[in-house]
Amino acid sequence: MDFRQRNSQRFEMEMSAAEVKRAAQAQPSSPSPSSDHEPNGSEILVRCLQAEGVKYLWGYPGGAVLYIYDALYKQDTIEHVLVRHEQAAVHAADGYARATGEVGVALVTSGPGVTNAVTGIATAYMDSIPMVIITGQVPTPAIGLDAFQECDTVGITRPIVKHNFLVKDVRDLALTLKKAFHIARTGRPGPVVVDIPKDVSLKTAPFDYPATVAMRSYNPVKKGHGGQIRKAVQLLLQARRPYIYTGGGVILGNASEELRQLVDLLGYPCTNTLMGLGAIPASDPRFLGMLGMHGTYEANMTMQNCDVLLAIGARFDDRVIGNPKHFASVERKIIHVDIDPSSISKRVRVDIPIVGDVKEVLLELMAQIREAQARPDAAALSAWWSQVNQWRKRECLAYKDSREVIKPQMVVEKLWQLTRDRDTYITSDVGQHQMWAAQFYRFEEPRRWINSGGLGTMGVGLPYAMGIKLARPDSDVFCITGEGSIQMCIQELSTCLQYKTPVKIVSLNNRYLGMVRQWQQLDYGGRYSHSYMDALPDFVKLAEAYGHVGLRVEKPADVEPALKEAIRLKDRTVFLDVRTDPTENVWPMVQAGKGISEMLLGSEDL
Repeated sequence: MDFRQRNSQRFEMEMSAAEVKRAAQAQPSSPSPSSDHEPNGSEILVRCLQAEGVKYLWGYPGGAVLYIYDALYKQDTIEHVLVRHEQAAVHAADGYARATGEVGVALVTSGPGVTNAVTGIATAYMDSIPMVIITGQVPTPAIGLDAFQECDTVGITRPIVKHNFLVKDVRDLALTLKKAFHIARTGRPGPVVVDIPKDVSLKTAPFDYPATVAMRSYNPVKKGHGGQIRKAVQLLLQARRPYIYTGGGVILGNASEELRQLVDLLGYPCTNTLMGLGAIPASDPRFLGMLGMHGTYEANMTMQNCDVLLAIGARFDDRVIGNPKHFASVERKIIHVDIDPSSISKRVRVDIPIVGDVKEVLLELMAQIREAQARPDAAALSAWWSQVNQWRKRECLAYKDSREVIKPQMVVEKLWQLTRDRDTYITSDVGQHQMWAAQFYRFEEPRRWINSGGLGTMGVGLPYAMGIKLARPDSDVFCITGEGSIQMCIQELSTCLQYKTPVKIVSLNNRYLGMVRQWQQLDYGGRYSHSYMDALPDFVKLAEAYGHVGLRVEKPADVEPALKEAIRLKDRTVFLDVRTDPTENVWPMVQAGKGISEMLLGSEDL
């Protein structure tokens, strides 16, 4: 049975027999479409999506895309998921893409449909996620005339997409879609917007979907420069205090296995950014934890004191290296591998730039290391590891547990203990809970940690979880969120019910906008301006109103039983409202303007 039949059955169950009969009688008889007719733009679009192997499409209908929705009605290979807000459509498609590596596809109408989608598009753009967003547009004769639900989609989205298209001729539609998918998934991935006017979706044309596409102005480099790689090998083998620093590019480039082999080969310490977690197992003794603003003491100190830094698929973000002047105050040689030449030397001057696909470059790098006669200086490396282990002894992530109040770190640790042997995906929103999830959930595999890195978007956690659960129905999907973030897309609980995506929501409810409160405490003299949530709903009742299970957890002793119950209820969406310590802060912390090694390790450092 296809999904449309399933949904129809569910709908019919909810209607009385009399209502169904009346509705059927009111339906005009429509002739079945001829198989040999020339397809219209909407049918061409659907055929293009089918040719690209699209299984899921997240969207919300409106006037400008009704012909497209009519074409979707007539097929049964693509499942359309009706979200409750366009932002969630793009986020869900984004989460799907992050978890699977495939291109996520979303469909929105013109005007407010597009503007509602902008946050989702910008989120995907900042994290380099392959996506195609199809937007409706007013008919071509009406463009520029302030028509109803018109906006300049190309102009609005230009700064937040890898590329965008306005299709003015139906004959160009198939080729444009081919280009869109090609651009989205190759080179440095990113979202591509295809804007389709309503009349273009109605006009007919012969259908011809090209097998390949060549674009003169777009030819991303795959293979790294052999001479540069040779220089990098020399530098790496001569290093006395080496460090491997990797970001989301390793995940996106499916190069985690190659990274692990490189670390095994060299035996050098390694760190991941927030977006790179899982690229190397958290259990690997060479892994120093996440680095950056809320990174571990050992990861940050090693970054500041290394003499050769190998950066792979990372962009020296401000939340990673802190103050660039402070970072540059220590002499070190930097090798930077990235598929995007514009990311190299953007914030930090590098000595050996290597432009290329990270997987290809790592394979070539390892081949040349194995061929080289030299080996790393064992004595120097041993002394370096001794220093790193001294930094480790600070145990910067240690926290005081309590029997009276629930510590958020404990909740995440407990979740990790209960799910470590299961195939589990963790999504998060943005704030304190995100950092605790990154610090205390120990990711062993790539693409299991799904969150907004570059843009820092609240509200992504639940839509991400929905998208992942469709792609991975047999896996556990947990959304670690806060009471502030979850309310931004909480209406998607309705979507979870309709499409049977039983995700588990763990809301670390501290009754504050936690990260805002933490900064206000540390940097603004404790002036908590509009960070206190004093009109929160009853989340348990809210979850139940949407047809799900709601559990309130108020005592530390109840955390484990509640998590076990959520895991046990495999086919139900469960909302855990966990009342956590409102005074707890995320440590370590690098304050704005400080250097990466100038960390606050706790309230005693204030």
